Amino acid sequence: MQNNDKLILGGHEFTSRFILGSGKFSLDLVKACVEKAEAQIITLAVRRANEGGLANILDYIPDTVTLLPNTSGARNAEEAVRIAKLSRELGCGNFVKVEIMRDSKYLLPDNQETIRATEMLAKDGFIVMPYMYPDLNVARDLANAGAACIMPLGAPIGSNKGLCTKEFIQILIDEMSLPIIVDAGIGRPSQACEAMEMGAAAIMANTAVATAGNVELMAEAFKKAIEAGRSAYLAGLGRTLEKGASASSPLTGFLQD
Repeated sequence: MQNNDKLILGGHEFTSRFILGSGKFSLDLVKACVEKAEAQIITLAVRRANEGGLANILDYIPDTVTLLPNTSGARNAEEAVRIAKLSRELGCGNFVKVEIMRDSKYLLPDNQETIRATEMLAKDGFIVMPYMYPDLNVARDLANAGAACIMPLGAPIGSNKGLCTKEFIQILIDEMSLPIIVDAGIGRPSQACEAMEMGAAAIMANTAVATAGNVELMAEAFKKAIEAGRSAYLAGLGRTLEKGASASSPLTGFLQD
């Protein structure tokens, strides 16, 4: 990987493109993702963390890691803003991942409320990373509202189904100047690699690592897959033939000739 290839969010530079979602928080998961996957950003569900003791959770996250509080549990923009301000008062900094969901069955983000929250939080000095259902018009509105990146879902949260929204994510990558971070649904390192080959700026994963048979090994596998996908994207993928085949060696100069 090139040393100058960095992920930039709100003026902050990161060398890792793997973001750990900590909804299934455990010491083993955080340790593995920091040590084996070298994750530099870890999300924190403020509402759940506050119930279980925020100080205890923060003890497990190294000071070198950037905290990304999320607004999980918010049902509208006002609730999301309230949670974000609480996280800042608790010392979690200015980063915030906006999650607003009214649907409890599929947990799909409410794009319109997300736009409203993004605008309010950006004006208040937050570095806003909004989770959204991939839609180009919504992505443009989020950019205009002050978002630092766009975080489209690959598949429903926790499903491990992969890139179900692949074609729509590609549109965002092609049309938006903001970093596109694929969030939710990525279940395998190969799927993370594919998203990075498409041009995604980073991957957020949680369930795929947390539910693996060997958490440390899976965390390392995701790191390698994300790095490989990024390198392939930067290198430029080889052409694809629509029909027929193309010999990789010359079809002349055989021994019998």
